[in-house]
Amino acid sequence: MKLRQRETIGVPFHNNPLLDVIYRGRGITSFDEINYNLSGMLPPVMKGMEEACALIENAIFNDHNILIIGDYDCDGATATAIGVEGLISLGAKNVSFLVPDRMKLGYGLTPLIVELAALRSPDLIITVDNGISAVAGAAAVKQLVSARTGKAGDVKLLITDHHLAPEELPEADAIVNPNQQGCPFPSKCIAGCGVMFYLLLYVRAHFEKNGLFEKLSITKPDIRELMDLLALGTVADVVALDKNNRILVYQGLKRIREGFVRPGIRHLFEVAGGDLSKITATDFGFSIGPRINSVGRLDDMTYGITCLLERDEKKALDMALFLNDLNKERKEIQSDMIATANQQLKEMDFTADATAMTVCVYNNSFHEGVIGLVASRLKEDYFRPTIVFTDTETHEDEIKGSGRSIPEIHLRDILSEVSLHTDCIMKFGGHAMAAGLTIKKAQLDDFKRIFEECVSSKIDKAEATIDTDGEIQPHLLTLDTCQMLIDAGPWGQMFPEPIFSGQFLVSSYKLLKEKHLKMMLTPIGTYGNQVAAIYFNYCDGKRPEVVEGDRVNLAFSLSINEFKGSRSVQLMARHLELIKL
Repeated sequence: MKLRQRETIGVPFHNNPLLDVIYRGRGITSFDEINYNLSGMLPPVMKGMEEACALIENAIFNDHNILIIGDYDCDGATATAIGVEGLISLGAKNVSFLVPDRMKLGYGLTPLIVELAALRSPDLIITVDNGISAVAGAAAVKQLVSARTGKAGDVKLLITDHHLAPEELPEADAIVNPNQQGCPFPSKCIAGCGVMFYLLLYVRAHFEKNGLFEKLSITKPDIRELMDLLALGTVADVVALDKNNRILVYQGLKRIREGFVRPGIRHLFEVAGGDLSKITATDFGFSIGPRINSVGRLDDMTYGITCLLERDEKKALDMALFLNDLNKERKEIQSDMIATANQQLKEMDFTADATAMTVCVYNNSFHEGVIGLVASRLKEDYFRPTIVFTDTETHEDEIKGSGRSIPEIHLRDILSEVSLHTDCIMKFGGHAMAAGLTIKKAQLDDFKRIFEECVSSKIDKAEATIDTDGEIQPHLLTLDTCQMLIDAGPWGQMFPEPIFSGQFLVSSYKLLKEKHLKMMLTPIGTYGNQVAAIYFNYCDGKRPEVVEGDRVNLAFSLSINEFKGSRSVQLMARHLELIKL
């Protein structure tokens, strides 16, 4: 692990020197780029909007059955909830949703989910956060016999998605996806929930312009009521926070802090021990998102979406408690799987210094819904592209894998390259940093070998790097600085929260739960200016032992610790190395 100070671009523009360095280190060169007013949102100019709007208008004015087919992660859940609530606010009377079972049906618009959809007698099927690669699923929709007309081909299909579009697009009546060829929408990193939100914006503007709200005898809906869902899904899906996404997240957080939040989100955060008046984007990613994702990993995401849509306080609280319990179960399963995977790697003599450039682990007892999280943890520990495999419920001769990668390796492209050298990959998909695949079980060793060869041809060494914003003066380690940095967000993917570096003397230390390192530190060169620090999951056998009197080089972010009504500065350690005298 090495520390690297970010390069700043442009000339100073901010009157606060610390914020100026932080912003310019993230490519920000003017105040306009950190103006998060709603007026700065991009207009809804995605390709396919007009055709999609016509489908929705026809369905609403003819009281057709609209069925939303979602996904089993937080982005899919929030996109589904946005779709259901938004369409109802626009006048739709018959809106329902369906989410595939991760283990039995797999991801997206498959022929199997279309069979289940047919039981709902839909007139219009809308996908959210999926569908752009569903050639077979779209074909199955076109074969459905409409319950309304008795004819095949009369069930309409509208695909909304944000994933990269393949060369062969599915046959749909409309496709809205900023990543399809020819789409002028400049923010290509918008989440699936954002695509659905923008479609509703377009439909609302069309209805207002043409007097359709008056014909429906309804008032124009306030689309801002969906922004708590939008902000949550955007952060939880770990999409890049470009300016437009930062506006969406900032405005959602602002409304939540002001009390404009649905019961489900409020109770999910409260059972996690949070205070909504102080919620940040980080809380979406580490408190609320995992609790929603847990039900998609271990059970049925229908519960998660229902929790987000529920308006009854008691029912929403009960569902939030259920999701919280599932999240605890998920953590236990994940911990056991990580221990098993590390033991396997130990038996293989695989260490962080191994010459192999990839990590592949298979275990038939692993839970299919959690293998992605295990891959993420192993990737962090060993800093190599990592894939974790387990058996599937449906095919004995297949195993399913979930992979995570490092910045130097585009995982989906590597899997595409692997597929050119072997027929063992049955299907795959994903992004640069995360991907999923299914391979033939008997050819696991072949896959491992070719995967290693393809990655090794791209890099011969991988070293984890933490980009920092440099040293921060000890007199700035204050509550005011902490709050200033919180207010300067939202922080997230590709717009990371500030991380600083510095040298400290360990004044005292103790272990919490035998794994978290709690320290009192004194900045070297000062006297009596102690500050608390915590390093979560420090004691895993891979890091140096720390004792009182040690001098350490630390990479850390700043946080506010609240305990029994008292607030204090706390450093959140990201990396620690001993200074040799």
